Amino acid sequence: MVKVIWTESALQDIRDIAEYIARDSVRYAELTALELFESADVLEQHPRVGAKVPEFNEESIRQLVRGNYRIVYFIVDEYRIDILAVHHSARLLRNVNPFK
Repeated sequence: MVKVIWTESALQDIRDIAEYIARDSVRYAELTALELFESADVLEQHPRVGAKVPEFNEESIRQLVRGNYRIVYFIVDEYRIDILAVHHSARLLRNVNPFK
């Protein structure tokens, strides 16, 4: 089984998303955050389930699409995955490259 690690940046992304949604509905903000966290659970058993991120075209940088959001992750090795960002799909993806 692969260990999934949420980076501080990805956690901040979820906090920002939840704060934005909470302006209209605290309950929907909570549900959205929970759904995003739970969506990454599949990676423990199926690390390559997501598609390659087109902006990088790198086999180890992949994404899960959940609703309007992209969960961008990096396959570090066969034992570890880092969640790099949770990003609204309408926005440009930047500052996510794990190779810096």
